Amino acid sequence: MPTGEGYEGNKNMVEASPKVVVVVPTYNERENLPVLAGLLAELPVPNLHLLVVDDNSPDGTGEIADKLAADSGGTVGVLHRTEKNGLGRAYLAGMARALDEGADIVVQMDADLSHPSSAIPEMVRTLLADDTAVVLGSRYVPGGSTAAEWPWHRKALSAWANLYVNTILGLGVRDATAGFKAWRAATLRAIDLPTVQSNGYSFQVEMNYRVVKRGMTIREVPIRFEERIEGASKMSMGVQVESALAPWKLRFNRDS
Repeated sequence: MPTGEGYEGNKNMVEASPKVVVVVPTYNERENLPVLAGLLAELPVPNLHLLVVDDNSPDGTGEIADKLAADSGGTVGVLHRTEKNGLGRAYLAGMARALDEGADIVVQMDADLSHPSSAIPEMVRTLLADDTAVVLGSRYVPGGSTAAEWPWHRKALSAWANLYVNTILGLGVRDATAGFKAWRAATLRAIDLPTVQSNGYSFQVEMNYRVVKRGMTIREVPIRFEERIEGASKMSMGVQVESALAPWKLRFNRDS
């Protein structure tokens, strides 16, 4: 990972640069993970680290992650989990580890190359420019877009899901279901990670809701969301049902 010049404002002061940890859950991503690690290593962001959270992938992704870590000089870490119990649980475990290891900023992103790593510098700059609590990589602000390969009904479902969530919860963001985010460490502590209940894709909505409910600011920067290159989507019918019910549970749960 880069530790030299390139990040505006801190070009010659690596020690003063915030520690940025990119948390990437994996399950059967052996083809994509090395590509993503290489892209992250090329970013002009000093003090950037990668934390792979592998859910005991049968295809050997965990072993590949261990090799990347061994060759990284300390900028790549691996958290091995013994069971596959959902995207939200994997993110929470990785975020907790990142905070324990001194992260100032935690970036969450998928391993399937659908999230453009090139957007991370702008997301970090936006996060640090003011009192922003979290920055979303957004498909639905000006300049953002979804994959050209998506059929019309998938685009319509995604747009409807965002309208649905915002109507129920009043989040005030264009891409309420986004999974590509840059968090301040202080925000993650403030929203009480150990009590987050949602899993799967509804995890993204609950995290946003906790930020808004506490009066903190969410900003969005445009991204182009790409279709995964290798492997299969993890979206199941059970995940879709949970995602549909989650906003109602959050709205009527005073503990969120």
